[in-house]
Amino acid sequence: MEALFRSYMRLLNVIETKHHRYLYYQIDWNSRLIGIKGARGTGKTTLLLQHIAENFPNRSKALYVSLDNIWFTQNTLLELVDYFHAHGGTHLFLDEVHRYPNWSVELKNIYDSYPDLHVVFTGSSILEIYRSNADLSRRAVTYHLNGLSFREFLNFENNLNIAPFTLEDILQNHQNIAGEIISRIKVLPEFKKYLEYGYYPFYKEGVKVYLIRLQNVVNTILENDLPAVESIEYVTIHKIKKMLMIVASLVPFSPNIAKISAEIETNRASTVRFLHYLQKAGLTINLLPPQKGMSLMNKPDKIYLDNTNLQYALATSVVNDGNLRETFFANQMTVLHQLFTSKQGDFEVNHTYTFEIGGSGKNFDQIKNIKNGFVAADNIEIGFGNKIPLWLFGLMY
Repeated sequence: MEALFRSYMRLLNVIETKHHRYLYYQIDWNSRLIGIKGARGTGKTTLLLQHIAENFPNRSKALYVSLDNIWFTQNTLLELVDYFHAHGGTHLFLDEVHRYPNWSVELKNIYDSYPDLHVVFTGSSILEIYRSNADLSRRAVTYHLNGLSFREFLNFENNLNIAPFTLEDILQNHQNIAGEIISRIKVLPEFKKYLEYGYYPFYKEGVKVYLIRLQNVVNTILENDLPAVESIEYVTIHKIKKMLMIVASLVPFSPNIAKISAEIETNRASTVRFLHYLQKAGLTINLLPPQKGMSLMNKPDKIYLDNTNLQYALATSVVNDGNLRETFFANQMTVLHQLFTSKQGDFEVNHTYTFEIGGSGKNFDQIKNIKNGFVAADNIEIGFGNKIPLWLFGLMY
């Protein structure tokens, strides 16, 4: 038990509190049971430690533990809670819950048996709280943490204080917004940095080794996190890895399920399910046309890697600029909005707006007769009319 407390204090003593992720201010920290899901590497652990450092002058009232700690191979979470509560603890922060067997059952028991104890837990983005062994959906308030937006990257790198803008703000007032920002910073060089290494906060620990670390994160997601949540065998993990590399070499593309199934030696139902796993794990974005509802059985109309950094980490050839642009737009837009494929443009947003993505010379030919049609153009600092700088769509969260 003492080893857990020593580890907690070591982490707390070195945590940086200068910059906070967007979700930090959205969480109702007074809730009794809070769940924070998100892809590995997006900063969930830092979020918990920052909250403790800034809100618990009496460190013994709170405790942070990671449930993949070796201590839990011979001890239970309930034993820890009983000791912690008996010694005056009031707020428990549990990291990596998906690595602990029967985590949902024990959390339910803790919630019901310790009404004065507050618990915050983090887990893989693959977790589905309502499908767990003990349905926690009625007890837990859950949040999802995405990777860094371009707005956050600008703020962290340049000590700016840019607030988020709504999509409507950007569409209606993009010239003023862009003008104010480019008066303070050269935004296009920063945008290129972000596309290559700015999505996961651990880039701060070293840009030179960032892509290698990101490759390791992908392996950990597939080899450890996914099997901890879904009952899958090693041979299945190998097939999903192979599928991811196929996706990475072709994105964006419309999947031929029969062809992919043959390449990874599985059936159609398994292929569609594996594609669903990759999206839940934060590794791909699977888009449907607007008339189709979300379903495990629906094959995606188009598939992208989840973010542009993954394109650099998994690329088997030179990264294509057109792919980067569309991936960036899809990644930033899906956080707060419904995104679909479009017959005329590249994307349809919220069943209302159509977007064509391209370089500085992109015109409106493909969407010229569409109401609410916009061009999101790369390599421009400021736009005109319905032609908007692509980078501005990274300021929404």
